[in-house]
Formats: sequence, C-alpha cells, structure tokens
Amino acid sequence: MIDKLEFFIAVAREQSFSRAAEACGVTQPTLSAGIKQLEDSLGVLLVNRSSRFHGLTAEGERVLEWAKRIVGDARAMRMDVRSLKSGLIGHLKIAAVPTALTMVAALTTPFRAKHPGVRFSVKSMSSLEILDALDNLEIEVGLTYLDNEPLGTVRTLPLYNEEYRLLTSAGSPFADRQSVTWAEVGRIPLCLLTPDMQNRRIIDKLLTSAGNQPAPTLESNSVIALYSHVRTGRWASIMAEKLVDTLDVAEPIRSIPIVEPQAIHQIGLILPRRDPMTPLASALFAEAKNLIAPPQQADNRRSL
Repeated sequence: MIDKLEFFIAVAREQSFSRAAEACGVTQPTLSAGIKQLEDSLGVLLVNRSSRFHGLTAEGERVLEWAKRIVGDARAMRMDVRSLKSGLIGHLKIAAVPTALTMVAALTTPFRAKHPGVRFSVKSMSSLEILDALDNLEIEVGLTYLDNEPLGTVRTLPLYNEEYRLLTSAGSPFADRQSVTWAEVGRIPLCLLTPDMQNRRIIDKLLTSAGNQPAPTLESNSVIALYSHVRTGRWASIMAEKLVDTLDVAEPIRSIPIVEPQAIHQIGLILPRRDPMTPLASALFAEAKNLIAPPQQADNRRSL
C-alpha cells in the first residue's frame, strides 16, 4: 500500500503520469496500475483523467492529505529502525532561500563529522517552494524566513537575524559613507533578486516605505550573479549582512550598513510538525541548537 501512496503523491506533485513515473523510477504502466489499485481498494476515483492528468477529485484531495502523513511516518519508521542497527545513515535533503545558503555549511560540516554515513543534497529555493517541498516530502529541512510571511503548521528554530547592506564599488555614489538610508539607496540603479524571492519582497517593501518605486536594472535568482555584477564596478546591490561576510568582500567593493529604518528579519530552520521527527531531521535540529547556544550552554548540553 505504501508504494501506491508514493505513486499517488508523485502524480499530484508532478501533475503528469509520465513525470511521476520517472520520479518514482518505474514505468508509466506500473504507476498507472498502482494508482488504479489504490482507487479500487478505497472504492473512490482519485484522479480525473482520460489519456492525461486532469487534476484530483475531491476524494483525491482528501486522500492526498492522508497519503503524505502515512508515507512520511513510514519513511521515518524505516529510518529510525535502520539507525538503531547501523547508526545514523541516509540522505538528508535540505533547501534554503538564496540569502541563507551560506549558513548551511555551518550545519552540515559538524553534522557530517558526527555522522559520516549521511550524505546531503542542498538546493536553493524560494520560501514558497521550500514550504511546498516540505509538504510534498521532497526535503526534510528548510532554511528560510520565520517572521515575514505565513509558514503554516511547521516546527521552527530561529538561527540568526538578517540585516542589510548596500554593496557597491569605490567611486560610486555613497561608497565613502559609513551608513546610508533606504531612501538614499532607492535613488541609485540596483541589481536585486527576482520578485519570487522573499528577500526581494522585503527589500521592495522597505524601498517603497522610504518613498521610492523599486525598479532594479537587473534581476537574478542567484546571489552569485548579483555579486559578479557588483564586482564590475558598474552596479550596486542590497544583500544580507551574513551573506556579505561569507563572500569576504574586500576593496574595491564596499559594504555599507543601511539604516533609517533599521530592518531585521529572522532566519531559521523549518521542519514538518511530526512527532517523532525523522532521525536525520532530529539530528540536524540538535546540531542547529548547538550552533546557536552560547559555548558554556552547549558544553553543558553535551555533558548531560
């Protein structure tokens, strides 16, 4: 039954039988037969279809909620039993918003030192994509904003506060300033993340509240692409302070705090609200707690 529920979740996610079959590593006839067997066992039609996918039925939408819960619990059970026998092993899938990607290494590096049998996948996603990926069981953990837009029913752990810097080059407007205001930043050409990114929506709101109309001269979903443009000396950007610190910005690039108003948003881990957590998610959650705990507190926790 579990494999049939896995097929059904994949069809709902991919909205295509062929793509779902590919994602599940089976042939399309095998997947279609599995969905049909699931429908027969439940006595309801789950998928509107002729020769193609045309959405879920009302019953299918309800079954999908149960399927995600059952499959998630089944995966967690298998992982838990394996970890009792072989230690913590498996594949930990993490997604992070672009501005928080550099934080992932601070979690995965000490984690791997303790659990060498675990391998990782790290993807860059928008905050909304992270929520969808968690809901669809595509990732175990997300790293995203906690305080700006609704998260739904997830477990959260705050990690750090995101503040903002103007990234520009020597000789550019404001390059010699100790700080700049949001009103001033809005008057120069900027390259920014694309509007589907929550960081961009935050920046747009701040610029608008300062009396500017956001109109970047370049947009990208990659912070590396933005930074490479700033390095040409012809562009400026607004980036998260922790990201700028990781990039190790040096002359001729200038990193200038943006004030008036001072803007701070909280970044942290999000996980499905499931008890118990999967062993991998639980171990990463514990690692994140060590990361944010004061050294004495962390030492005390390890001695317990």
